[in-house]
Parts: sequence; C-alpha cells; structure tokens
Amino acid sequence: MSQVVTRYDGGQHCTASDAAKGKAVAMDCPYTGKGEELSPGNLLEAAVAGCMLISMGPMAAREGIDLSGASISVDVKGTPPPKIDYTALDIDVQMPAGLTAIQRTKLERAAETCPIKHSFKDEISVSVTYHYPD
Repeated sequence: MSQVVTRYDGGQHCTASDAAKGKAVAMDCPYTGKGEELSPGNLLEAAVAGCMLISMGPMAAREGIDLSGASISVDVKGTPPPKIDYTALDIDVQMPAGLTAIQRTKLERAAETCPIKHSFKDEISVSVTYHYPD
C-alpha cells in the first residue's frame, strides 16, 4: 500500500500527497476555510463511491460489461458544527443501461464488498439505492 502524507498548509488548508505516485489532493474546511477545495467530508464521500465502483470492476471485466458512465453520489448526514458526528450515509448508484437481472445482482454484490463501506461503526446507517435506466 502507498503512504499518503497530509500536511497542514495554514489558513485551514491541507494537502494530502503520495510521493511515490506524484499525486496530491488539496483540502480545506468548508466552515472556517475558504471552501475552495474539497473538504475531508467530500473525500470520505469520494472514497466510498470510488471503492464501490472499483469493487465492481473485476466482475464487470469478466462479464464483458462496460461500466463507463456508472456513477455514485454519497450524501453524508451528521450533527451540525462545531462537533460534527456522521450519523448516516445515503448512497445513490446510477448504473448503465442494458444489464440483465443476473448482471445487476452480480454487480451489486461486488459493490457490497467495498471494505471502506464496511468500516463504519454500527451507529452509522449506510443505505444503498441502485438505479437502472431500463
């Protein structure tokens, strides 16, 4: 696994970077920063969504399914500032057209294997809704 190092840059800004990959993500606080970068909460949403989509990838490849255009939005619910505790994640999955019932089931099962999705405490409700255009 890679080592991500997050550095505080001042002014409620941080930069998370993976030197080996040459990649970085800027963050700031939506409440006390300028709100011009992704927030840590946005990155949590992206991590869950990305993990679920990537978890479907191997099964889709084996079945010859093109997942291009599939998308996931995550709505994180929590207590208001100043002490924000996450209480629920509502995950909305938009799937591509043309999938059989068996393919849908296999893809949904694959998405459910995402380890990030299963890392939340039992007190945090996680609901997933799949949408198919046909």
